[in-house]
Amino acid sequence: MLESSLNAAQTAGDLPLVFVDLETTGGSVGEHRITEVGVVEVAQGQVTRWSTLVDPGQSIPPFIQQLTGITDKMVRGAPSFADIAAGLYERLAGKLFIAHNAAFDRGFLRAEFERAGYSFNPDVLCTVRLSRALFPGEKRHGLDALVERHALVPSDRHRALADADLLWQFWQRLPALVPEDALAAQIERTTRRHVLAGDITDELIDTAPAGHGVYAFYGENDVPLYVGRSVRVRQRVRSHLSGDRRSSREQRMAQQVRRVEWRATGGELGALLVEAQWIAMLKPSFNRLPRVSKRDPADLGAAPWPFGGAVLVQEQDNANGADVFHLIDRWCYVGAFASSAEAALLADPAVERAFELSTWRILQSRFERGLSVQVLQPSEADGLTSPA
Repeated sequence: MLESSLNAAQTAGDLPLVFVDLETTGGSVGEHRITEVGVVEVAQGQVTRWSTLVDPGQSIPPFIQQLTGITDKMVRGAPSFADIAAGLYERLAGKLFIAHNAAFDRGFLRAEFERAGYSFNPDVLCTVRLSRALFPGEKRHGLDALVERHALVPSDRHRALADADLLWQFWQRLPALVPEDALAAQIERTTRRHVLAGDITDELIDTAPAGHGVYAFYGENDVPLYVGRSVRVRQRVRSHLSGDRRSSREQRMAQQVRRVEWRATGGELGALLVEAQWIAMLKPSFNRLPRVSKRDPADLGAAPWPFGGAVLVQEQDNANGADVFHLIDRWCYVGAFASSAEAALLADPAVERAFELSTWRILQSRFERGLSVQVLQPSEADGLTSPA
């Protein structure tokens, strides 16, 4: 069984492995600390188990003492995390980090390692997500459910090494339950890579907008590959690059990605305008360029601007509730601004604007339906209005 388990992992390129579980004083990375670490390491056909209590430097709440059996007395005199950091880092570094609700364990370890002067950014596989992917018909995927469903043998539930060993048992069951190719594919899809593509790391993706925005992927020599928009840019970019729900076309694209850029747009309309502008400008190879229709205007002469000046369209950023003002002038999308006063500084009628067919396509029907705009340089009849 050990050999078949290792073969399945090797198919996905996921060796060596560490199955990890922690016990802590609570659920907040910022407020609470680790009380116990358990590691089952699987490398080169050998299985090694290691665990230690950790002095958290704070009291353990009574309900957690009751749950885990780890008391304040037990951790008093145990090593601090700083004491074990070097050895634990060496034990975990360069291996696939496997845990149940892995974001919890990785988050605590990452914070503790950072306090000790280490940068901990492993590739991560969450066994909750893996179980859901492999057994979608099942409703429960907690560790107790896995014990019951797969006849795992618990030795001391809610102790770190014992729970880490349950994950190793679960892993060993899988080759008998799932065809090897399907298992390897799901392991690959479920694994969250630290380096996602090129120089793109998981930490870089964490800086992407949480809300509406547009993103662009670039390949070798900065060749544009793809432009997209999303109501949750950070989540969408990670999904493209981490393998979640990826089509064969997306797989081909992801293999070529070397760089990504993004822009927060505040709302849906801004995302539509920026996406269309970037596609027209970059002509990325994985986007389908809009077809030109005989009815499309070629310039301002064929599509007169219906206002006496540039206009603002106001949206609200769904991520932080802030107002965003989109400046549009003569069918040219100028950009998004935090205030109307800031936008007005760029509303200069003397500046030549290039007619953007994509902007006309998005806005002309919305103007006709009464999209509310603020005219920055209105004629006598215009104000806060919509075109008639």
